[in-house]
Amino acid sequence: MAGFEWISLCTDYGYVDGFVAACHGVIARIAPRARVLDVTHAIGPGDVRRGSVVLADTLPWLPPAVHVAVVDPGVGTARRGVALLSGEAVLVGPDNGLLVPAAHALDGIRAAYELLEPRYQLPRISATFHGRDVFAPVAAHLARGVPPESLGPALDPVTLVTLPAPVCQLEDGRIRVEVLAVDHFGNVALAAGAAELAALGLRAGDSATLRWPTGAQLVRLGRTFADVAAGELVVLLDSAGHLALACHGGSAARHTGLRPGATVELSTA
Repeated sequence: MAGFEWISLCTDYGYVDGFVAACHGVIARIAPRARVLDVTHAIGPGDVRRGSVVLADTLPWLPPAVHVAVVDPGVGTARRGVALLSGEAVLVGPDNGLLVPAAHALDGIRAAYELLEPRYQLPRISATFHGRDVFAPVAAHLARGVPPESLGPALDPVTLVTLPAPVCQLEDGRIRVEVLAVDHFGNVALAAGAAELAALGLRAGDSATLRWPTGAQLVRLGRTFADVAAGELVVLLDSAGHLALACHGGSAARHTGLRPGATVELSTA
């Protein structure tokens, strides 16, 4: 690889402290010509699942880049730091399941390396801030053209940590499916998509019964939020291809009390 013009950052560091700026600063010192694109720094603290969903939904739309992701409750432990090659990108971060879904959303994992070469990390590494001391400098060196195989020993991709598969069970005219994420607007993304909807024989304009832990009601399947009246729930395919529950002009999460990890059931009316 001849290097990268872009580096992206996605973390749970928030916007109050200086953690994000420190990562930007490290990159700027090593690779001052690299352009840094912030995906988000508002992932919930330690919420690896949410981080993995954001990455998988977002990275396919970004330019060729080194993608740094840090949602790392195991920082400082024996968990590995890794670089994954996928398509025209390198994903850098902890080996805790965060990176793998995004790599598969790009072009699969064609190679993986453990980050053990000290030349491409800061001289002193904090036990609690590998984003600044390991992942940001590695990304900057990659942007400058350091080959990924120089970062450390090759890993068999099958040894990478993966997250448990979310619930998605289709049977007898119904689907039981896990909530993947709740976005800023209160839209509830589910671990299902167009294929599961088609298997139920449902399409836009149909009605279905939605059941969740604290309630149930008949809902309309639509293409947009405005396919139902203001304040009503609608089930649709969101911009990432997830089956999602939304509320026209409101928050489906607030309406139902649903949070990531909960399960809902959708069945033909």
